[in-house]
Amino acid sequence: MAVQTIGLQQLLAECGYECQSADDQEITGVTADSRAVQSGFVFVAVAGVSVNGHEFIEDAVARGACLVVVEAGHVKSVPRGCETLTLADTREGLAQLAACFYRFPAQRMRFVGVTGTNGKTTCSYLIESVLQEAGFKTGLIGTVSYRFGSVERAASHTTPDAVQLQRLLAEMADDGVTHVVMEVSSHALTQGRVAGISFAVALFTNLSRDHLDYHRGMADYFAAKRRLFTEFLSPQGIGVVVDDGGQGWSDKLVAALSRSGRKIVVCGRNRDVSYGNVRFSLRGIQADVEVAGRTNRVTSPLVGEFNLQNILGTMGVGKALGVEPTAMIQGLKFATGAPGRMEQIVIQGAPHPAVFVDYAHTPDALEKVLATLTGLTRKRVIVVFGCGGDRDRGKRSLMGWVAAQGADIAIATSDNPRSEDPMRILQAIEVGMQDAGGTRFTEKSEFKGHGKGYLIIESRREAIACAITIAEKDDVVLISGKGHETYQETRAGRICFDDRLEATQQLQQVWGRADETRSGPET
Repeated sequence: MAVQTIGLQQLLAECGYECQSADDQEITGVTADSRAVQSGFVFVAVAGVSVNGHEFIEDAVARGACLVVVEAGHVKSVPRGCETLTLADTREGLAQLAACFYRFPAQRMRFVGVTGTNGKTTCSYLIESVLQEAGFKTGLIGTVSYRFGSVERAASHTTPDAVQLQRLLAEMADDGVTHVVMEVSSHALTQGRVAGISFAVALFTNLSRDHLDYHRGMADYFAAKRRLFTEFLSPQGIGVVVDDGGQGWSDKLVAALSRSGRKIVVCGRNRDVSYGNVRFSLRGIQADVEVAGRTNRVTSPLVGEFNLQNILGTMGVGKALGVEPTAMIQGLKFATGAPGRMEQIVIQGAPHPAVFVDYAHTPDALEKVLATLTGLTRKRVIVVFGCGGDRDRGKRSLMGWVAAQGADIAIATSDNPRSEDPMRILQAIEVGMQDAGGTRFTEKSEFKGHGKGYLIIESRREAIACAITIAEKDDVVLISGKGHETYQETRAGRICFDDRLEATQQLQQVWGRADETRSGPET
């Protein structure tokens, strides 16, 4: 992308801001990070959760900032030689200034926003596949990566900060992208990162407990998600809602959208996008899906009822965008979903247990995955899971309860402990496992056979090795919580760790050769 500059007066005028600037300087960048400031930059001071940008104004001015944007009530003065703009909300101001600086790239593309607790990443990949099949040039922004054309970059956040987002959108628009599929997190919505983007379609997947270290409760969490539909959906935009089967959040959203006169597509049994004649297996899904007055036989390599919900949501988005059902069917037929989302690990050689790596890190998501796998096998389900440190502590015992109830063998282990002691996290998880009536084994050998119980293994590598070692040929192993991540966040910092790689290596070591002693009894 070419070097971007704009006159200060033009930047302010196009954003609707007034500032008594002495001269019309050339602006060379916009940032909320004082360390990134260069000569000619606009520095926007944002009061964050852990860091207040107003404390770094002097540093920004010393580095060459020519305009400092502050929030009313946070500072009394700014160093001499630098113009000041005071706003009621600098988060919103940052997004508007960034959009203007990069020449409003969002106006050149259509946007699909995907929000919800679970399923956002899988849905975004499925929607991308459907849109590509329909002939559109797509960009994808989400938890795993940001990509368009031949460009793919590892994601720093589910939804990038406002400046990074607008820079990325400018690249996409310059490359000819027509449709952008974006995961929109509750954090991004409350922090105004998507300000300036008008979504053509917004998809709500579901809502369950998560991020309650950030939100004040489930009602507050839902209100944040709802903003995608009430504040950022274009006036002609369409809201797509997946029926959550009686949990209530989808009904609340549909009611709110109906009251406001919004166009809505509801996906679920006997809804606008409906289904029937479903067949689930460890090899995928087959279902009849009715959309646009036509019944279509849909096949997908994805596993489980929750992925049927993701497929319905995707087809709802397709309906909202006017995509032909044939393109939807073809787009879904070979779409394997997102990395680390019910991703099956397979090696060549002798038959081995079915091993899945999944991102499920909430009680609701883990419960659904375990219920799915239990329903697809007559043998045991073994789960390896944990909980992240420095996050919602209230869900730890809930995760333990779900794992002990839903799996035959549950192995609690370290996830991303961050600054916390991993064993303290595991002790909190074990409370829930005990409440569920789980029996703790002290020796790994006790798991052999068909007893039901749990084990605590702090090392995630050892926990994965244990699960694959004790599994029999027709068992199912679920390694849950980290999905696509290639690292662990610990007190010592980030270390390299990939559940998929660990599972592959253990499968090769234990099951990679024909060995009758590992095949288990015939049934």
